[in-house]
Formats: sequence, C-alpha cells, structure tokens
Amino acid sequence: MLCAYRPQDMSEAHLLRQMLNDHQVTCHLSGEYLQGGIGELPAMDLLGLWVTAQDLGLARELIHAWQQATPIMPEMDDI
Repeated sequence: MLCAYRPQDMSEAHLLRQMLNDHQVTCHLSGEYLQGGIGELPAMDLLGLWVTAQDLGLARELIHAWQQATPIMPEMDDI
C-alpha cells in the first residue's frame, strides 16, 4: 500500500476515508489510535490514508477535487 495523503486532523481523515470508500477505493487510515499519545509523540504526521498502488492515482485525484470544492452555503434569506 502507498500513502495517498496525510490528513491534518482526525475529522479530515474520516471524511476523506469515507469519500474514498464511496468511490470504491479501499483505504486504510494509519495513526488513528496514536492521537491519544500527543505529548509523548510528535504532534504532526501521525495520520495517513493508504491505498493500493492501482488506486493511488484515483485517490489523489478525488482528494484534490475535494480540497478544491467550494462549500454550498444556504442563503441567509431562506433561514
């Protein structure tokens, strides 16, 4: 398996893992259980999204598209 992306935090990691799974890209999240060790471990680069070699290109494309997406915000008049 190859590292497709290093998420900044657990929320981003879970969102991206689910998005990849929704596109039939099997993904492993490494470092998920190391977050409790912050203070004893370095605080950065603990998380990684790992995919197979054949899915690496697609995974990176999907992640890049997700990062470039513009959030859809409801109109304030509709609230």
